[in-house]
Amino acid sequence: MSGPLPIRWGFLGAGYVASRGMAPAMHAADGAVLQAVGARDATRAAGLEPAGPVGSYAEICARDDVDAVYVSLPNNDHLHWVQVALEAGKHVLCEKPLGMDAAEVAVMRAAADQSGRLLVEAAWNRWHPRTRRLDELVAPITGQREVRAWFTFPGVPADNYRLDPARGGGALLDVGCYAVAASLAALGAGAVDVSEVERHLGPTGVDLTTSAILTHPNGSARITASFERPEAQGLIIETPGLTVEFGGQAFTTWREPCTLRVVQDGDVREEQFAACDPYQLMVEAVSARIRGEDAWVLPLDTSEAVAATLDAIAATAPASR
Repeated sequence: MSGPLPIRWGFLGAGYVASRGMAPAMHAADGAVLQAVGARDATRAAGLEPAGPVGSYAEICARDDVDAVYVSLPNNDHLHWVQVALEAGKHVLCEKPLGMDAAEVAVMRAAADQSGRLLVEAAWNRWHPRTRRLDELVAPITGQREVRAWFTFPGVPADNYRLDPARGGGALLDVGCYAVAASLAALGAGAVDVSEVERHLGPTGVDLTTSAILTHPNGSARITASFERPEAQGLIIETPGLTVEFGGQAFTTWREPCTLRVVQDGDVREEQFAACDPYQLMVEAVSARIRGEDAWVLPLDTSEAVAATLDAIAATAPASR
């Protein structure tokens, strides 16, 4: 029996995430093929082993043998190339954060609506079975909840775009989006108020550390993102009668087993999750949705809510050096 009709993907960018995470996922995925790669370095593009040619970003978007485009470029390039790909009639999977701010995300969404094509933010950890299980546990909660989410690590190379404010650098956009997204998912639908924001700017003007409190009718969350604190990731959700805690890396578990600790009405259990590749799960789900199948993909409503919250955090308090 033949498998699903493969979606032919074109990559824009052949950097670390594209080469280490997404290209292997494409090659392993059912119903997807890495057809073509666009990059400034043709040798690096060819190293991703596409079935077809390498070329420029514009050439990949214009190809008739490409159904969907994956954008893996610095944050400031997302808006332009998402629009180009959509206008060329391609479906788009774009790296997180989807836009530099909520206004960019709104422009992208309008372009997707106009083109009739699918646009999905590549927040790959959201496809991990542990994250999907967390969504199941949190969905029926009716009481107040307290959330703590953090993602920190020390040091970014001096020439990295993450230290360039013009290219969408800073800890909040880079790793804070994980903590904010998890907090919003735990708190439930609706807007949050932002308070107690603390930011530390580095010499280039980007935030090296940002922390904030998010307040929601269902509870509150404290988030922390940093390029200068010891390496740590965590997510804890506490409600009356239920506590859920991610074991190990909360947001970047990849090809390794992990756990979810649940304390429910005094009973403690540790749910086990086998090693998997969330990049591959994401590729397969987005490809299936493009074919018209009923596969879960991250809603644009969620991407817009995360972007708006990141904007609010950045605007709430003056940063300190």
